[in-house]
Amino acid sequence: MCRNIRTLHNFEPAATSDEVHAAALQYVRKIAGTTKPSQANAEAFDAAVEEIAHITQHLLDALVTTAPPKNREVEAEKRRARYAARA
Repeated sequence: MCRNIRTLHNFEPAATSDEVHAAALQYVRKIAGTTKPSQANAEAFDAAVEEIAHITQHLLDALVTTAPPKNREVEAEKRRARYAARA
């Protein structure tokens, strides 16, 4: 489940709100232990995703670095290479 959470800091262009939301969703799924909440828990689940996405965006906006921005394609290739090595 958590393998889908990617580093979002220090990319050019910056992480999109969709990427931030996807990371928050994966985090809440991991913590809740389910990919789809029951109807009784849906409201709490959805609220947690929104709050975590909001806080994550604030964190990304506040972080500073002197390192050069990462290239999304290069990072994706590294992930594919790691995956191939495990197989």
